[in-house]
Amino acid sequence: MKFDYDVIVIGAGHAGCEAAHAAARLGVSTLLMTIDMNKIAQMSCNPAVGGIAKGQIVREIDALGGMMGIVTDESAIQFRMLNRSKGPAMWSPRAQSDRMEFSRLWRTILENTPNLEMWQDSANGLIVEDGHVTGVTTCLGVTFHAKCVVLTAGTFLNGLMHTGRVQLPGGRVSEPASHGLTEQLKELGFVTDRMKTGTPVRIDGRSVKWELTTLQEGDDDFHKFSYLTNVHRKLRQRPCHTVYTNPETHRILREGLPESPLYNGQIKSIGPRYCPSIETKIVTFADKDEHQLFLEPEGEVTNEYYLNGFSSSLPIDIQIRALETVPALSEVHIFRPGYAIEYDFFDPTQLYHTLETKLVAGLYFAGQVNGTTGYEEAAGQGLVAGVNAALRIKGEPAFTLARDEAYIGVLIDDLVTKGVDEPYRMFTSRAEYRILLRQDDADMRLTPRGHAIGLASDYRLELVESKRRQRDALIDFCKEFSVKAALINPYLESLGEQPLKQGVKLYDLILRPGLNIALLAKGIKPFADFIENNIEEQRRDEIIEAAEILIKYLGYIQREQQIADKLRRLENLSIRGKIDYSRLTSLSTEARQKLERINPETIAQASRIPGISPADVNILLLMLGR
Repeated sequence: MKFDYDVIVIGAGHAGCEAAHAAARLGVSTLLMTIDMNKIAQMSCNPAVGGIAKGQIVREIDALGGMMGIVTDESAIQFRMLNRSKGPAMWSPRAQSDRMEFSRLWRTILENTPNLEMWQDSANGLIVEDGHVTGVTTCLGVTFHAKCVVLTAGTFLNGLMHTGRVQLPGGRVSEPASHGLTEQLKELGFVTDRMKTGTPVRIDGRSVKWELTTLQEGDDDFHKFSYLTNVHRKLRQRPCHTVYTNPETHRILREGLPESPLYNGQIKSIGPRYCPSIETKIVTFADKDEHQLFLEPEGEVTNEYYLNGFSSSLPIDIQIRALETVPALSEVHIFRPGYAIEYDFFDPTQLYHTLETKLVAGLYFAGQVNGTTGYEEAAGQGLVAGVNAALRIKGEPAFTLARDEAYIGVLIDDLVTKGVDEPYRMFTSRAEYRILLRQDDADMRLTPRGHAIGLASDYRLELVESKRRQRDALIDFCKEFSVKAALINPYLESLGEQPLKQGVKLYDLILRPGLNIALLAKGIKPFADFIENNIEEQRRDEIIEAAEILIKYLGYIQREQQIADKLRRLENLSIRGKIDYSRLTSLSTEARQKLERINPETIAQASRIPGISPADVNILLLMLGR
């Protein structure tokens, strides 16, 4: 066995898996180190992938050549496109997965990826020589050497779990914490702090009174995560169910607050504001008489259910008593209680946009160690870190994504520019250009970029170009085909639409809110014939949707692109290393301190640093002769 690699990835969670796969795919020798090879890509919290903005990230990972979308599709037991009542910029895919199958598929992929090897062990130290990482030491006493290291330790760095007053060290239930790395990195000058997350109770479905729940079925259409045509839902689809808490539930929870680690001073770290525990909900929203809970199946055949919305660190007896007040759960049996976990993270402003650390060359951070929360945010970072570690070794230019290119770009820019004061979660509202960052066209935006660095395959690129050709041909047909009023009016009236007074182009009819391509194809035979003969059947719905979005929203898309293009000029104004901020007395003290600490790459990045005013930006532009 060899002990020298180009890249070592520490941790095989969602960030580590994407990082190791990406680095190996780019042709560098890679070692993936994990505490337990049976827990690769473990869904530690809910058995689901995607959601608002998170689903867009997964589609971007897939478009670039990552694997999360493929694994999710092949392990999905329910798929839904959220926010369909809103515009396409808000549509967000989400899937329930069989969590055991999800992990099994990831392990199979990694075991069969060329240039990638695995090692079951816990890293307890980094080897750093002359400011450059050169290897990793482990608890088994093994020393591995590498040119780059990607740290994706998740919640394992000094992890501490809380259930009531019971405290257990660990990265997640039944798995040990990792010690040594935080302490060493602090000695090297890294700023670190603690964060908190949590997970709900797991319920035995045989004890649920299902007739007292509300059924929530998944979608049954063409949507999925991966843009590859041969990937679709293979497992038996299962519904979720919803129930509600009530005033009696809240009374029991409120009485238990003195025993809650969140409220008795036991937990001192920062928790997620956007995914609060049930005890936080009843305090923050004291006027609410009920909160919705989701019973989500953990797999295709298991009776284990995840109770989404009931994250808690309260003592076990209080959790059970509260659950029993929900009519559907009055005889509930649980597999294990919810718990909170505290863990170490590092201030992400200590990173470049490549996710390489500023203090140690060749060392990359990805995932929850950067203060984020969520599988998808972790996986997106992991892919970028793995790619850049490989490119560094190959002597090729770094790979970064701009804010108008990808949600992953927004995520990383927010982290390294603004830092975090709570676990960071992606939302569509964080993106200035969400009309440009839709889930439907992530392949158009990013597959050429993924292909250029060698991550996305030739096959992927050809699929994108073929889709683009067919989409554009469909739009051109709509622009050129004239619809005669006398022929179409009876059909329009049957749909409740206003009849035409004169002939129009088919394109203009599609612009009507109540009409779409599928409806019009049913009433216009030449249109139906064109689609039948020119749009491939396997991807027909996907291509039609892409064309329709461009037709209906072209004006909005073009306007946002113009704004992005104007602001991109500031993104191209490099500033790093050109100004000594400490001597620039015309800047405010806060601005000088933050600019020195973050050392932004461009004027645009400097403008996004909290505390940097427009006047400060103008001074920087003057210093650059602009």
